[in-house]
Amino acid sequence: MGFCCGASMVGAIGTMRHHQTYITNVPLLYCPVCHQVTVHPKVEEEFDLLAEFAHSDGAVNVDFREYVDAENREDLFENCSSVDHGDLVEVLRAQIDIALDLLSVAKQLGDKAWEQELINRLAVLSERLRKWRRKNVSTQGR
Repeated sequence: MGFCCGASMVGAIGTMRHHQTYITNVPLLYCPVCHQVTVHPKVEEEFDLLAEFAHSDGAVNVDFREYVDAENREDLFENCSSVDHGDLVEVLRAQIDIALDLLSVAKQLGDKAWEQELINRLAVLSERLRKWRRKNVSTQGR
């Protein structure tokens, strides 16, 4: 599991850009709070090699799965607190639950600075959840 701004990174499969090349189906870690996205460390080396090779060939789109067999790696997301399977609401709720649990611990320890960080994280996650729901309600009404 990775950390960025203090929140736990979520495991996902997505698309990364390297210069003018888009590489799809890449195992990623992303932060739902600060939006940092990184290639999963367990496939980072393979990604870098493929990205450079594809860029030097002038490829516009490359499918990571065609060159690297990462699907058989059950351990890929085992240390992630959440894995995004396409349901952002589920991911955000899981992250909110984790932050609430940590907030309880911070309060028991009397760590005011950590409490404030967690309150700020909860505010960001809650706002993202509200925006997502609002967006989906307005899209479904069309």
